[in-house]
Amino acid sequence: MTVGCLFIHGFGGAPYELEPLYKEIKEHSEWELSIPILPGHNEGESLKESEYMEWVHKAENDFKKLKAKCETIYIIGYSMGGVIAAYLSTIYKVDKLVLLSTSAHYIDISQIAKDLWKMAKDGIRGDLLENDLFHRYIRRMGNAPASASLQFQKLVGEFRPYFKQVTTPTLILQGGEDGLLPQKSARYIYNSIQSTKKTLHFLPQSKHMVCHGPDQADLIHMCFEFLSHSKRTESY
Repeated sequence: MTVGCLFIHGFGGAPYELEPLYKEIKEHSEWELSIPILPGHNEGESLKESEYMEWVHKAENDFKKLKAKCETIYIIGYSMGGVIAAYLSTIYKVDKLVLLSTSAHYIDISQIAKDLWKMAKDGIRGDLLENDLFHRYIRRMGNAPASASLQFQKLVGEFRPYFKQVTTPTLILQGGEDGLLPQKSARYIYNSIQSTKKTLHFLPQSKHMVCHGPDQADLIHMCFEFLSHSKRTESY
């Protein structure tokens, strides 16, 4: 049985957001992996003229290429990529779905205030550049003009209803300290999905970039076990 796994990154981001998980699966499986860069997100490109359906079509085209080569297909979507992944699972046969920090709702203002305060304290100590959330905000501010942010909001608004059509076995993971999404986003997804095989787990110490957070080892273990039905014994 040939297995293919499609990774879909988030808005304003790139494959680096999923890189630790991608590398681990690549090293410990013989699966065919695909991790495309969505239009406007590559180095040197601008999101200014991007339209959200371009992002959806790119992911869909890469899914079709993978499907042509593989009998079994998994999709791992991060943030906005999770919304696209869920949508694809409603129009194509997807065997398993992993949704990481998926954007079914918008920003939790109170948590952002806490995160910004932590960034300020990091700056005072001289290690602001070590703060992963700081890098995330800087990247978004540099690459996401207002027009692109509006496209992102349109995508979430249009495709949110598709969560209620998902019947694929699904693993939902979100950071317990996510400053960009409220926890109700993950709970909404869990309650909406129609599959009887679904799991929701909050990674207690992680922020939005869960693949790079302090719970990284747990995330990799849960994803690997969910997708492959086998437990990892290696240390991370």
